[in-house]
Amino acid sequence: MSEAQPILRLDEATIKFGGLTAVNKVSFELNRGDIFGLIGPNGAGKTTCFNLITGVYKPTSGEIYFQGQPIGGLAPNKIATRGICRTFQNIRLFSALSSVENVMIGAHLRHKVPLVGALMLSAKSVAETSALREHAMHLLELVNLADYANHRSADMSYGKQRRLEIARALATDPELILLDEPAAGMNPQEKEELLYTVRRIRDELNKTVLVIEHDMRFVMGLCERIVVLDHGEEIAQGPPDAIRNNPKVIEAYLGEPA
Repeated sequence: MSEAQPILRLDEATIKFGGLTAVNKVSFELNRGDIFGLIGPNGAGKTTCFNLITGVYKPTSGEIYFQGQPIGGLAPNKIATRGICRTFQNIRLFSALSSVENVMIGAHLRHKVPLVGALMLSAKSVAETSALREHAMHLLELVNLADYANHRSADMSYGKQRRLEIARALATDPELILLDEPAAGMNPQEKEELLYTVRRIRDELNKTVLVIEHDMRFVMGLCERIVVLDHGEEIAQGPPDAIRNNPKVIEAYLGEPA
């Protein structure tokens, strides 16, 4: 694959639910290493786009390409094994498990030892489990949670739970990670920590990041390019400065320059 080829491309992706068109001919591209924002008012179709990319929904028309291959309509597990993962608006951690255990569960997608070997605690299984724990600890360090490795996720603050969910998603070893409102509910300090974390994910792990977020200060400070949806249709695309001063975006979403 040529490095110039987009890692993700939506080509007039459309989905209809009965008579309602939730996403209408949306097209955009992510290059490898992008931190890309997807914004718009509530009901604009942002999460529906995520669901199309990750296989929850099949496009009614149009196509989605990942690393040059069509993925529209593939099952979510097939898309995940190809290298796409996501977080959700609502945190979905295993509350009774520790942070490191949550991250290790995320790595199950790449687990190679058969179930029988794992149950019998074969030497290969023990070695792999040790390697998974070591990798999980590395990811916890990346999101600044290494000191909370043995804490139950239920006992952690909301902001830490958000970062833990990102670490668990990274444990699947994706090429592209989709973050659905990662800063929701965070205080200003937690948002600054998250911004730094997302940059580390791109710079140190060489990941590509697609972010849905309503906090415009966070989006404008993090993303290099942004696409804006309104009523399921793209109304603008470009760098932050162009987006914050775009009359259509101001009218539909911002209300005033961000």
